[in-house]
This record gives sequence, C-alpha cells and structure tokens, in this order.
Amino acid sequence: MRYFVIADSTDTYVGLRLAGIEGTIVYSREEALAAIDRAVADPGVGVLLITENLAGQCQDRLAPMKLSGRTPLVVEIPDRHGTRNKDSITRYIREAIGVKL
Repeated sequence: MRYFVIADSTDTYVGLRLAGIEGTIVYSREEALAAIDRAVADPGVGVLLITENLAGQCQDRLAPMKLSGRTPLVVEIPDRHGTRNKDSITRYIREAIGVKL
C-alpha cells in the first residue's frame, strides 16, 4: 500500500513528492472531491493525506470514510500556514476532565 496526497499548496505537494509520495494539487472543492474519488477507487492507496483546508471543505465526504475503518486511512495534514487546531491536545484534556493546563 502507498500514500497519496491531495494538496492545495504547491509547497506541500512538492515537499511530499520529494519524499516519494505521489499526489495531486487541486484548487477547488470539486477538484478535491474528484481527487478523493480517484484515490478511493485505487486499491493500492492505503493512506490518503489531505491538507486541512481541503479537508474542511470536503468534510461531508471524508467523515464517513474516517469512520468506516476501511482503506484508505484519511489523515489531515497542516500546510505551510500551520495547523487550524493549534491547541488541540490541551483542548481535548480540558474538555475531557475539565482541567485547564
């Protein structure tokens, strides 16, 4: 099984391509949905990497995929602008046990 990246940033795409990960660059929700469909249809793709911005735009398609437990495994990655969830671990702890760190 191999990785496949769907990115909206040339920098992210080129960086992962240099690491040997194939993928595509998309600039709209429609292009991202089409790329997701192609990746899911390819039985060789085991992990689908998608930038957080695109994942947010395609959440309706990605959420059932994440919950299904089937391949490809969907992983949201930050792009060069950083992560949307800068403080996610602290937030999870605060929500789970009610303690602010």
